[in-house]
Amino acid sequence: MSKKLTILLYFLVCCIIAITQPDVSSAVTARDKYIKAEACYNKLCKSPKKQKYRHNWLNCIEKFQAVYRHDPSGPWAAAGLYMSGKLYQKLYKRSYKKSDKKEAIDLFERIIKRFPKSRYKYKAAVAIRSFSTISKGQKIASIKTEKKQKNLSTVTGLRFWSNPNYTRIVIDADRETSYVHRLLRKDPSIKKPQRLYVDLKNSILGKTTEKRIPINDNLLSDTRAGQHTPDSVRVVVDIKSFKNYKIFSLKNPFRIVIDVWGKDTSPAYKTGSKVIISKKNGKITTSALAKQLALGVNRIVIDPGHGGRDYGAPGYLRGVHEKNIVLNIAKKLAKKIREKLGCEVIITRNGDKYLTLEERTAIANTKNADLFISLHTNAARNRRAYGIETYFLNLATDDDAILVAARENATSTKNISDLQTILSDLMQNAKINESSRLAYHVQESMYKHMKKKYRRIKNKGVKQAPFYVLLGAQMPSILIETSFISNSRECKRLINSTYQNHLCDAIVKGIKSYIKETNPTAF
Repeated sequence: MSKKLTILLYFLVCCIIAITQPDVSSAVTARDKYIKAEACYNKLCKSPKKQKYRHNWLNCIEKFQAVYRHDPSGPWAAAGLYMSGKLYQKLYKRSYKKSDKKEAIDLFERIIKRFPKSRYKYKAAVAIRSFSTISKGQKIASIKTEKKQKNLSTVTGLRFWSNPNYTRIVIDADRETSYVHRLLRKDPSIKKPQRLYVDLKNSILGKTTEKRIPINDNLLSDTRAGQHTPDSVRVVVDIKSFKNYKIFSLKNPFRIVIDVWGKDTSPAYKTGSKVIISKKNGKITTSALAKQLALGVNRIVIDPGHGGRDYGAPGYLRGVHEKNIVLNIAKKLAKKIREKLGCEVIITRNGDKYLTLEERTAIANTKNADLFISLHTNAARNRRAYGIETYFLNLATDDDAILVAARENATSTKNISDLQTILSDLMQNAKINESSRLAYHVQESMYKHMKKKYRRIKNKGVKQAPFYVLLGAQMPSILIETSFISNSRECKRLINSTYQNHLCDAIVKGIKSYIKETNPTAF
């Protein structure tokens, strides 16, 4: 063989190797993510203290799931899913929450379906079978635990948001428990200010829970937590001045919310006469409401639902999630409101960030918003379900509304029924009337506008339900279910920028119509 032919053959072999060699750049990045996730897991395993808190487990789980999302078909994808399932399995052994068990099994089953040739397929199958052993062990462990000690709730933290005339405090606990509250008068003899306390029964204070948090706004000076008795925790709020307060609890996870209003504000508009809304056109029949809105609508808070570890409803199309769609719509809507209405707009989250439901309302209240609009996509087991609907806060009137509220609240229909028994004490009629009127204007505008642009647009109407995200809002507030992400046709539309823009145009028209009816000189 000649020297030239040898060189030519060597060159061809090199080219073939270069062409067939897989691109490992994404795998390297996925590997780096896996190493970081593994480091998180190792730290968790070495720290019994960290293992006590659910958020530490979820943090590591999110890191392993990020490995899969980075390269779903790559060599590290199955490993990321398996470790996510393994951590949920370990978490279930501690929490005995059915949701943790379900997450683990779902992840293991996904490995079996998506990676049939991976060694993790067999590990996942073994892990699924092991759950029967866990269930038997759970019963024995629970009997032993009951004999040794009471089943106490742990108060895990205190959070707050405030402005000069409003403060929201949230007491976090790791399980549901009963509580009582009382307002104490100022006692100069012992130099004690006016105080509001909440006693959580069958509870202990978490070892890492802050015992005092300074607030120092116009209403409150601080909030304190302590072990009042061996099996009860007392949270005390030191008051400077206030006009009204409300206390209520939310579930999954359990937390107690304390809303305090100053003398210049109120949890609802005062009314001198009953306000009646026409269901046909949503128009108001008294001029009193115009006065309630003072100078009109200047600031609007838009809340794209879900975010971060909360993906919202899964789409009909693979890889489509509610949290991403509503964020895109929110950004488009904010821009159009600024341009067409001249209002200031605040978005509760500008990126893929997790926010609790009570935090979203607190943002609207502390920013003194005039309107609060929460954006979502609808979903149903029946994939043929489609349409647009708008909600406002009130007692649910049908089973479908209860199901939607349960899904958006991340809770059960039973918890929604429990909430309805206390809801009447949390709301004022004028607030409901304002919100329902806004809902009618926006819903009517969306239906009419979208019907001109697209075929098969269904008007599901204005409905009412007890949404956590709307509880305690001081301004007219609505929740929009833009379309069904679980429906093939509407899922494809929702990811389309043109469809999103049309939706936003329609919502802006609805808001403008609402403002004009309240204040005819606004435009």
